[in-house]
Amino acid sequence: MDQFFTLSEESFFKKERDKARKLRSSQWWKRKRSLGICHYCKNNFLPKELTMDHIIPLARGGKSEKFNVVPCCKECNTKKNQLLPWEWEEYMAFIKQ
Repeated sequence: MDQFFTLSEESFFKKERDKARKLRSSQWWKRKRSLGICHYCKNNFLPKELTMDHIIPLARGGKSEKFNVVPCCKECNTKKNQLLPWEWEEYMAFIKQ
């Protein structure tokens, strides 16, 4: 299913993606990622293998702010997709059964 966004929504996403790019180049993000720990699965990775995940996804109203981004592995980032934190926790509990 294709998603269609209004011009104002497109400008919001562009602005937030630009802010995320700036955050990724900041010392704050480099230090956070340098720990090498995925926020979700808690496994260790090389820092360059971690991606930036929006805890509350942009498509669900989140922002590219320090309190809303965490380092995570590509597998968790792909699985989490656009889930909210409580939806992700339910998903993780379901697959551990």
